[in-house]
Amino acid sequence: MSRYSEICNAVEAEHLSVMGGLHENAETLILLGPGTEFWAHIGLSPEMQDGQRDPIDRWSKRIITGFAEDLDATPFFPFGGPPHQPFMTWAIATGRAWQSPVGMLVHDESGMFVSYRGALKFNEIIDLPNSPDSSPCASCDDRPCVSACPVGALSDAYFYKLDDCHSFLETPGGRHCMTGGCLARRACPVSQAFGRDPAQSALHMEYFHPK
Repeated sequence: MSRYSEICNAVEAEHLSVMGGLHENAETLILLGPGTEFWAHIGLSPEMQDGQRDPIDRWSKRIITGFAEDLDATPFFPFGGPPHQPFMTWAIATGRAWQSPVGMLVHDESGMFVSYRGALKFNEIIDLPNSPDSSPCASCDDRPCVSACPVGALSDAYFYKLDDCHSFLETPGGRHCMTGGCLARRACPVSQAFGRDPAQSALHMEYFHPK
């Protein structure tokens, strides 16, 4: 079994996926994100049932730190800090994530539902699969993400009107976004094939727009 396959098998046991990797000097960085049936799996965890704050972050830290110990790696997380780790930069450097027409990241498999739970750095060069030649947006003529936002907060390429978004989420019309997730992300054709549980998106929206 290759080293890369070993890593994939280990993280998939906890319903995480390898979302990309990159080489830096003589090291390899592997990014991890939610995989198939992630939400159902994490719902059974003690962190999701103890009523304490930040259950997904606490679960991620426990599980990914365990991977690091088992696989001889160093864990990094997109939460906590300072220092804050450059996950956006890393994601684009993998060749599997790009800036979408509305500025948010888009991933080759998860679309605009892309998220990262952590990363593992290995003090070795690990052979990585080839990355796609281009972003899925390059062949998406309709670009539904651009027109999906009800208030046009994402209608201008690469310019996100944050205040307009938060104001709309305070209205009755914003409930659809709060309970099912950002309409722009949901409109992405790649996102639609990813099958993310709406309850997971709803929890993320609660963090983005707390009551």
